[in-house]
Amino acid sequence: MTTPTHAPHAPHGPADDAATTPGASTDAPTGPARPALPGLRVAPANLRVTSPAAATTPPSSPADRASTPEGHPAGPRRRERRGADELRAVVEEAAPRLADASAQEVAAWAAEEFGGWLAVACSMADAVLPHLVAQAATDRGAATVDVLFLDTGYHFAETLATRDLVAARLPVRVVDVVPHLSVAEQDAAHGVDLFARDPGACCRMRKVEPLTEALAGYEAWVTGVRREEAPTRAATPVVTWDAAHGLVKVNPLAAWTFDELLAYAAEQDVPLNPLLDDGYPSIGCRPCTSRVAPGADPRSGRWAGLAKTECGIHP
Repeated sequence: MTTPTHAPHAPHGPADDAATTPGASTDAPTGPARPALPGLRVAPANLRVTSPAAATTPPSSPADRASTPEGHPAGPRRRERRGADELRAVVEEAAPRLADASAQEVAAWAAEEFGGWLAVACSMADAVLPHLVAQAATDRGAATVDVLFLDTGYHFAETLATRDLVAARLPVRVVDVVPHLSVAEQDAAHGVDLFARDPGACCRMRKVEPLTEALAGYEAWVTGVRREEAPTRAATPVVTWDAAHGLVKVNPLAAWTFDELLAYAAEQDVPLNPLLDDGYPSIGCRPCTSRVAPGADPRSGRWAGLAKTECGIHP
């Protein structure tokens, strides 16, 4: 996996903060976990994968790469990145045509339309989306898919282990997108535990701004947003123009239920974050994510007790 060339940052990990809700300090999930969902491959929390891919060059221009980690060949080089008008025209043609298409059909279209200019955003709650898009890209001889992981410095150990499992087992290029400031540097500049006092500012510096910089090198990005996740996501289109980032946004799983996502993972033996089976149906940064009661809103464990419902990546 690679790290974009932002300002140097100190090593960090979930141990930097031990809270599960803003301002509260509790232990992380420990002890025997509940049994994994039958047939699903989960990442053990202590898994760390060391790979030559960890020291490769940053993906400043996807189409310029001649090769990718783990020996997966890149697709043929092609034209320069298309401009906003051209990409909007792509959306205008494809959006109505793909509105009711299957996730596989949407992924196939995205892989063929954008090739090496396509990125997949993944929080590592599961690897369904990277698997779906990578399968489509492989079937069409397209470039190895870049999977962007926002390494905020506040993740659960299980999330980092899932990231490593995805990098090791899927034909993708995992790209760690890091903030300009390490957790320690942010604490020094803005005060300790900014997430508890101003979660919006923390998300902006650790997620929104780094992702915006990373996406500048692509024509389109694929997200795992699903309509059933929250009322704010109920009208999510399958293909749309992302004005905030100036590129095409593709949501192939928009119509899927959580059960359908799990069924795909089981059928394809896709890596899942073990926290999904431990009361965390929606997994974000450790300080701002708590367990959810059975039957409750899957995202009610994110920024619990606050009016905040989104980090700002998906308006």
